[in-house]
Amino acid sequence: MPRFKRAVIISDGIRGHLHQSMGVAEWLERLSGTVIEPTLTIPEMSLADKILKLKLFVHGIEGHEGAYSREWLKSVGVRYWKYNNESTLFISAGSRAAPFCLALAKATHNKCAVIMTPSILGTKSFNYAIVPEHDKPNLKDGNVITTLGAPNHIYAPALKEIASSFFAGKNLEGRKVIALLIGGSDANYKITPRWVKNLLEPLQGVHDAKFMITTSRRTGSDVERTIEEIFAGSRNVEYMFLYSRTPNQNSITAILGAATHVLVTEDSVSMVSEAVTAGFKVGLIRVPRSTGKIKHLLGFGARRFDDMFAEFANRGLIEDFGNDLYFPKFMEAYEQKHGLDFNEAKRAAEWILHN
Repeated sequence: MPRFKRAVIISDGIRGHLHQSMGVAEWLERLSGTVIEPTLTIPEMSLADKILKLKLFVHGIEGHEGAYSREWLKSVGVRYWKYNNESTLFISAGSRAAPFCLALAKATHNKCAVIMTPSILGTKSFNYAIVPEHDKPNLKDGNVITTLGAPNHIYAPALKEIASSFFAGKNLEGRKVIALLIGGSDANYKITPRWVKNLLEPLQGVHDAKFMITTSRRTGSDVERTIEEIFAGSRNVEYMFLYSRTPNQNSITAILGAATHVLVTEDSVSMVSEAVTAGFKVGLIRVPRSTGKIKHLLGFGARRFDDMFAEFANRGLIEDFGNDLYFPKFMEAYEQKHGLDFNEAKRAAEWILHN
């Protein structure tokens, strides 16, 4: 008999968040036979409803029993009675999906797990909270497990098969394949066309390898155009995925299955975590920071990720290039794998099953 008969993922529509939840749910399935039910995507809401129901009225979910949650769910258009099954675990990642996750658990007398720290609710009211170490969560409540980086859906034993199917017809066996995973600008980092040009132009001189390049939802269209221009007509590029062209396509797992080396820009904790989980010793590319000096000195902004990357490096999971954009030595080896047992989604699932 599994700890939970079924798991329901609550999604806010952000693929990275869904992959974190899916990673934990799939390990519950592998370890105990938990059945993963179809994902529930939270409904679209007007600005007024977002303010009233997701910011003002949401605290009532914490302080009341199931009746309040049932009324709240009705008001946002979620048919909670579909989930009136015993032994169900609701799982969500991110702040927007967290209220739905908690309300569904209370409304149906089940349990819930949140990934990351919800900005409004915090973690205290959830049965299980899976929080990155760099968020510095409060561990006193006993319902929190910390992770190095982000839990994710990468399952290393399946990657080769996924790559063979995705890249059917391409002769990649015995080739050095370098995956280049490029993120984008946010409140902490600034990736510009000029910077990415300085990064990529030296790589054109690497002739003994094939490149697979992918961008993320935060990559600016001007940066993507620069990437295209630099590698236009290049025989070294085996595959290029630009997020803005096909946002619903997910090729990361296939790329990781085909690669021998992985380079990732530091702004994407998710992509670094996925590559490390896939077994790679990741080449970490530092990028310009947009965080002010005061935030940096106080340990906020991008500064809070430095300790995380230092721990990754201490464990032999990444090689931090620092400000050096020229790293041929990293690519000289036939492949860059860490050979360690590292899977934070699995560890979180094991913790849930024993608590």
